[in-house]
Amino acid sequence: MTRQVIAGGVAIGGGAPVTVQTMTNTDTRDLQATSAQIARLAAAGADIVRVSVFDEACADNVRPLVDSSPVPLVADIHFDYRLAIRSIENGISKLRINPGNIGGEAKVRILADCLKAHHIPVRVGVNAGSLEKDILAKYGGVTPEGMVESALGHVRMLERCGFYDVVISMKAPDVKRTIESYRLAAKTCDYPLHVGVTHAGSEGMGRVKSAIGIGALLADGIGDTIRVSLTGDPQPEVAAGIDILRAVGLRGGVDVIACPTCGRTCIDVEAIARRVEEATRAMKADLKVAVMGCVVNGPGEAREADIGIAGGQNGGALFVKGEAPRPVRGDLFEALMEEIRKKMGNGELGRG
Repeated sequence: MTRQVIAGGVAIGGGAPVTVQTMTNTDTRDLQATSAQIARLAAAGADIVRVSVFDEACADNVRPLVDSSPVPLVADIHFDYRLAIRSIENGISKLRINPGNIGGEAKVRILADCLKAHHIPVRVGVNAGSLEKDILAKYGGVTPEGMVESALGHVRMLERCGFYDVVISMKAPDVKRTIESYRLAAKTCDYPLHVGVTHAGSEGMGRVKSAIGIGALLADGIGDTIRVSLTGDPQPEVAAGIDILRAVGLRGGVDVIACPTCGRTCIDVEAIARRVEEATRAMKADLKVAVMGCVVNGPGEAREADIGIAGGQNGGALFVKGEAPRPVRGDLFEALMEEIRKKMGNGELGRG
């Protein structure tokens, strides 16, 4: 088990639930736009949100952003330790830095003293594209060994300052290299790990890369907080992260399973499944719901579901775990949602 750090009341590591992070893409100097985006990301399910702090105006905006944010905020800092200190003094919950570019060990020590005084954790982030020249020369390029050595070298700098509230990341755009780096880190140290595939791309392929890379590590028990990195609007990152956690059994909610359809399909499985996903997205309780295309083997294939619907020529069959299937007619989506509402005892669920 990894150590645990606390960012604005949210635990990372030490057996705490894996959290989902994302990052704003607004200009942090635009207070209204950035605050509004943070609120949207939090409403979408983000546990922690990071903002870029690249000048004094950004650092000055940290205070009002923190005051209005429903979730802890992380300041992303490069090159200037003074911006990090101002962000800390303005109430930021966590920093993301690379100690190697913050201005030398003397300035790192000043920053570490400020971090300790305010009880603020730090993520030491190493990316494949920014490894030190001596590391690249030593290993003949970007390797998992070099990624971990670089990250731990930066961590040692903080340790020499008596600072240990650290989270580590070692991201690469290459999925296999990312997985190997984190697996090696998990064997090498007990610091919490922030897991993600960097520069994963647009929502299509980016989701695939992230699901494979992050999912494989989570299935191994590696990873304390995750960020799906997608080009564009950050809100889909949150949904993707939550979906990955649900897929590996680390977060509850409604799991909608649906058959791939075949020539026997009697209903619009895709449309009904999408409506059910949307109507139940905000539900927290664990529930497996099935949408199957035919009554020939639908209930049998979905026997693990709590509630399900299977299409027929003149309607369908509704099945509830432990009960005999019963015929239904009319709007099969509404019949299914009525049973879900009854099961959950929540009459306020959306109707899609």
